[in-house]
Amino acid sequence: MWEGGGYFTPKIDPKKKPFSILLPLPNASDPMHLGHALFTVEDILARYHRMKGDPTLWLPGGDHAGIETQFVFEKHLAKEGKSRFYFDRKTLYKMIWEYTQKYKDLNKEQMKRLGFSLDWTRYHYSLEPAIVEKVFDTFRKLHKDGLIYRANRMVNYCTKCGTSFSDLEVDHVERPDPLYYMKYGPFVVATTRPETKFGDTAVAVNPTDARYKDWIGKGFVYESLIGPKKMRVVGDSIVDIKFGTGVVKVTPAHDPNDFEIAQRHKLPVVEVINRFGKLTEIAGRFSGLSVKTAREAVVKELLEKGDLIKVDEQYVHRIGLCYRCGTAIEPLLYPQWYVNARPLAKKALKAVKNGETKIFPKKRFEKMYTDWMENILDWNISRQIVWGPRIPAWYCLDCNPDISISLIDNKGNRVSETYRRLKSKYPIREIREKVQSIISPVDASYQLEDGACKKCGGTNLLQETDTFDTWFLSGQWPFNTLGFPDSDDFKYFYPTSVLDTLWDILFFWVGRMMMFGIYLTGKAPFKTVHIHARVVDAKGQKMSKSKGNVIDPIKMVDLYGADALRMALVFGIAPASDVSVSEDKIRAMRNFANKVWNIGRFLEWQESQATAPILEFREISAKTPTPSDLKLLKSLKLLTIEVTKALETYQFSRAAEALYEFVWHELADIYVEEVKNRKDKDVALSVLRHTYTTCLKLLHPFMPYVTEEIWGKLSKEKNKPLIVSSWPE
Repeated sequence: MWEGGGYFTPKIDPKKKPFSILLPLPNASDPMHLGHALFTVEDILARYHRMKGDPTLWLPGGDHAGIETQFVFEKHLAKEGKSRFYFDRKTLYKMIWEYTQKYKDLNKEQMKRLGFSLDWTRYHYSLEPAIVEKVFDTFRKLHKDGLIYRANRMVNYCTKCGTSFSDLEVDHVERPDPLYYMKYGPFVVATTRPETKFGDTAVAVNPTDARYKDWIGKGFVYESLIGPKKMRVVGDSIVDIKFGTGVVKVTPAHDPNDFEIAQRHKLPVVEVINRFGKLTEIAGRFSGLSVKTAREAVVKELLEKGDLIKVDEQYVHRIGLCYRCGTAIEPLLYPQWYVNARPLAKKALKAVKNGETKIFPKKRFEKMYTDWMENILDWNISRQIVWGPRIPAWYCLDCNPDISISLIDNKGNRVSETYRRLKSKYPIREIREKVQSIISPVDASYQLEDGACKKCGGTNLLQETDTFDTWFLSGQWPFNTLGFPDSDDFKYFYPTSVLDTLWDILFFWVGRMMMFGIYLTGKAPFKTVHIHARVVDAKGQKMSKSKGNVIDPIKMVDLYGADALRMALVFGIAPASDVSVSEDKIRAMRNFANKVWNIGRFLEWQESQATAPILEFREISAKTPTPSDLKLLKSLKLLTIEVTKALETYQFSRAAEALYEFVWHELADIYVEEVKNRKDKDVALSVLRHTYTTCLKLLHPFMPYVTEEIWGKLSKEKNKPLIVSSWPE
């Protein structure tokens, strides 16, 4: 009825101020979990403003969800005994697309089951051609403005997911690992990673350490596991004198601090671990071994050789883990695309400081936002995955013959060679079709359009295989989905009124939307950013499909109804807090829904039994209302004021609790019982009807199904559904 009546689709009215809110993009091909059900908060706002008469747009969308979707699909492949490395990128992309199409409307239907009044006529998907082309336009503009560049920097690389991640996407944990004390010529060094020793290019000491001061600047040769090796000794203040022996090995290609030491002392950078998590040719007979296997083999041989002095088995240190799969992050040097974020962040920070965008709750989260923006690093937007839009840059292979290309040949074999070596074996057409990935030197020339090379005129061009970080695309969502720059929707609904989201994506998503919104449109995309509560499991952990700790909200709907689940998600919850929603709480709210229903049945029955005409509410003044009538009506007035004020200030729990207390106790427990014995039914039933229908309006944003159903049975406004009735004054 709601959809058929077009009540979710606002009409542009220049005489009225609109209310617009953006749905945080769920993964379009994934079922929802209980955390997603907290979109209830946004539906409460949408239904409230719609009843106030504001042209209300709640804009839906679906996210292709880059690495998350590919990660889920790779688990699906693993069950079949396959890996992404079996397929060229074109084939793999097609397989993921077909996989997601099976489920693409799943969460749409789930959101409808929960009563979310989204304008489905304006639904957008992040891989729509029009959306992707706008993202490409942004990339080109950033490039033109000098805000995009390529650099060979240390990145957080997950060898299992096969992609780099930003610092914010790495989970840092403390754990005990063995600390190995190894003989290095005249020194003993302590390390948790003996397998990287083949990529060492120096040992470092602290310049203030008297034990090694005379060694600084000198060299030595020692007999490594794969033969004699020359080493330098450098002095650097980053070395902690108290760690191990005060001497550390320097592996510039696989440790951020070591890389900085190498830059300061002009040390060579030697890659010993590749992006597949295996040792390179530099490791001699250890090459091709995985990091874990190589570590065991190296330790065994060091022990046999007498170069392993001792092992501290319980050395506690912090390591980075992939937030997706939990694999230890491998620091690698990798050429990537970066956004110079500081100029963008400066304006995004100013918008919050001058009040153009307000963050609620302010004290805690405005400080968090400020800290992030003031200390922002350049943004790595490259991801080495297939599922997503490829960065629109093309390399001329003739001008850049040393580009490394991985492809699957016609026999299904994986080949990794430079173009210089591949071109005699494969035509360019086959390379384009069969390519998996490329690694282009950071100084490789490129252009931002396909066709002929601007430098040599050749047509052997290959597009960058890195895809955009998901946040680069979703950071442009508010204006791209509204038809920026010249659509009527963009002109009327942008900037949006409110963004409701979780604090843990305040930087990932909110910060990026603020930066891009101001950069491209000149205006911040939201007037208010509201941080809602976070649904957690019994252990206090955020619900996540990769952790396997999710609760299916639809099962709760099947058991207790959508109204009960919605009310449970906002009742008794402090703003921006963590909350564990139990089945007992949902069951209690189901009981409340029954109470609301039964009051309606009582009113319907009492009216059918009345022997005298029931007064219209405006006619009550002609009679003498009882003190209990006046008390109830006064409480109703205060309730209306309190609920309205609470919704205007995002205090959803306060509004829900006030409604629960009034309906259950003042209305049901006291007044309904009194009505049973009243002789002046014409007054009592008029007061009851007025109070009850007003409560249905106040409850509707929270419990839309039961209230709309009752309204349809009892309301005298038969042609006006509750969803578009007037909010109580």
